[in-house]
Amino acid sequence: MTDPTLLETLVKGALELEPTDRGLLPHRLPGWARAQSDDPQLHLVEAQPAGVRLALRTTATRLELDVLPTKRRYVGAPARPDGWYDVLVDGALVDRLQAPGGNVLDVDMMTGASTFTAGDPTTLVIALPAGAKHVEVWLPHDEQTALVDLRADAHVTAVDDDRPRWVHHGSSISHGSIATHPTEPWPVVAARLARLDLVNLGLGGSALLDPFVARTIRDTPADLISLKLGVNLVNQDLIRRRALGPAVHGWLDTIRDGHPDTPVRVVSPVHCAIHESVPGPTAPDAEAFAEGRVAFVAGGDPAQVARGALTLEVVREVLAEVVERRDDPHLAYVDGLALYGPADEERLPLPDNLHPDSAAHRLIGERFAALGDW
Repeated sequence: MTDPTLLETLVKGALELEPTDRGLLPHRLPGWARAQSDDPQLHLVEAQPAGVRLALRTTATRLELDVLPTKRRYVGAPARPDGWYDVLVDGALVDRLQAPGGNVLDVDMMTGASTFTAGDPTTLVIALPAGAKHVEVWLPHDEQTALVDLRADAHVTAVDDDRPRWVHHGSSISHGSIATHPTEPWPVVAARLARLDLVNLGLGGSALLDPFVARTIRDTPADLISLKLGVNLVNQDLIRRRALGPAVHGWLDTIRDGHPDTPVRVVSPVHCAIHESVPGPTAPDAEAFAEGRVAFVAGGDPAQVARGALTLEVVREVLAEVVERRDDPHLAYVDGLALYGPADEERLPLPDNLHPDSAAHRLIGERFAALGDW
């Protein structure tokens, strides 16, 4: 059995590890921030370990990792596959594993109701090549995972990461929906290409300009920061144009309190045809669900745009204006259409009308990494 203190030092990309009676639960928001919201969606997604991995040095040829996943099942939708654990050795992918069993959360997307059924941990057996090596085990990006124990047939030590630390915040696209594997979400692709130490604060359905998220970013050590904002505000029809600009200014003011000179990129939404000119809220496509498919539709009225309703086109305009107005040489605007635009959606369509697949994630990550110096 690994010393629990050592296991904690191996975890990268989480902002807090919660000790539970069933293992260490990684969180991507600290406890004080979680306490400021009672939104079940936020609490679900921040505990899904997108970008969280174990990183270690060892000569071991066998690791045994005990995990307790929490699987989601959506009423009326096709069964979701188990989450994947990607194993990298010296930066190269060598294996992908799944953990059957565990807890189960049944969710009715039409009503929001859910039920929880407790399950048992699973042991992942990880075979490694001989010799000294740097090993990373990336946890499932969209499946809550408690770390119960780690055993090895040789000594294990933590890794000091001297790469620039990149803190990124965004929506479910940044979180990784609907990428298949945990190394496929676009921030992970970009971080690996640019050799950055990623902290992924992509929060599915929850990039809503909550003040406690801005304060979390303010308080988190970072060499680089990016903020991909807007699509969830449209999805939930949460605010109007009048409030968006001041709210983004306030977010940037808060972040600058802790990072006065850190390079920051404000990234606008990528192309999404259903919401380019039609406001939210976003709704499940009932016809698709009846056919056993997951898809979404825009439920807003385009006539409301004149009264301040947000669309992706409006969001891009406002974000560009905010960045231009601030006297900040370390702040830059990135147009999301340069990462994934209309032509890209024709070639790599969004399978559910809202989220990129793994191939589109790779494209976005490659383009973001290619932006170069901040």
